[in-house]
Amino acid sequence: MTAGQPGPQPVGPLGTAERAPAPDLARGAMLLLIALANTPFYLYGRAHSEAGFHPVDGSPVDRVVQAALIIGVDMRVYPMFAFLFGYGLAVIPRRQAEAGVPDARAFAVLRRRNLWLIAFGLVHALLLWGGDVLGAYGLCGLVLTWLFLRRSDRTLLVWSALGTVVLTAFAAFSLYGAWAVVVEGVPVQGGGLPAFVTASASATDPLTAALDRMLLWPFIVLGQGLFGIAVPVAMLLGVWAARRRVLERPVEHRRLLWPAAVVGVAVGWLGGLPHALAHVGVLPELGTVVWAFTAVQMVTGLVCGIGYVAVFGLLAARLEGRPPGRVASAVTALGRRSMTGYLGQSVLCAPVLAAWGLGVGGLLGSAGMAVYAVGVWTVTVAVAVALERAGRTGPAEQLLRRLVYRPGR
Repeated sequence: MTAGQPGPQPVGPLGTAERAPAPDLARGAMLLLIALANTPFYLYGRAHSEAGFHPVDGSPVDRVVQAALIIGVDMRVYPMFAFLFGYGLAVIPRRQAEAGVPDARAFAVLRRRNLWLIAFGLVHALLLWGGDVLGAYGLCGLVLTWLFLRRSDRTLLVWSALGTVVLTAFAAFSLYGAWAVVVEGVPVQGGGLPAFVTASASATDPLTAALDRMLLWPFIVLGQGLFGIAVPVAMLLGVWAARRRVLERPVEHRRLLWPAAVVGVAVGWLGGLPHALAHVGVLPELGTVVWAFTAVQMVTGLVCGIGYVAVFGLLAARLEGRPPGRVASAVTALGRRSMTGYLGQSVLCAPVLAAWGLGVGGLLGSAGMAVYAVGVWTVTVAVAVALERAGRTGPAEQLLRRLVYRPGR
């Protein structure tokens, strides 16, 4: 290369044939869990738990569904999403380095991508869904890229461990406070969730609903995202795993994936059990301190989310070398278009379920809402399969790529 000539240009995302199946399979399945986790916010017009957004009443089937979601979905999905996001943070500069792109340009790609994700998240929250996580992960991606992406593996693991210790300590103090309330009779005044968390679903005026969503979005970006600890920890672990190509070569990492899957899912489900039992009234004496389980859900949800990723890594290892079945192929197709699938869920949910739209959320119970969530996910799978057969990427991914990988940038 002579003076004045531009260096190698950043390379775009992997093509379909180059992509490892495990991350896409996990992303596609994760979108089902996201739909199940998000749609209960639309159950407006009834009392909600002090420590969550599930109604405090309902039919026996509704109560079973609420318990299942608390145990296996709530606060378990966004760490899974964060881990996969962190995995991608490490893959992008690695591919640029393999193509001979200088570090400065490679990290500029990451910076633009994260900034555009924040912008996508802002528009998503303004128009449809205040619980958007694109902005949260974009902001975390900016900070963690700056602080950690050039750091050693040991540094990543040390900071991940410190964050997990902080979450565990917070959970322990919360449980101690619950013990003091139940056993010692210490008075406590429950506050519940802030009104704006669910207000956007119950607002009949679209402008009021948009304002409520914009009040919620910074809370998600900063509270659940950057300062919530679980998301940064999961991202750092995702970066560490990507450096070892754990999901790209799952057969080679079975000895890591098996304990991560078994321990992660077991800890996650057992950790959510007390919260679920207290919520549905099986342990009524704990109903007054159900707020204490929020902190437990955070730390066990972190472990569970990583366990879920490991499960799909093991599934990909099992499928390696053999043609995937229809279900796996369809879910993987959605995972390749995960942003389109994620935004598509809001298009299919908000105008139908919220009070400012058709208001169906005020009519459904928890079980009916879960069925609707599965239906929404199924529609996005069908769209992804159609795009796959046509050889087209998702529209959201296509737009993001045009913005991030513009020639000469």
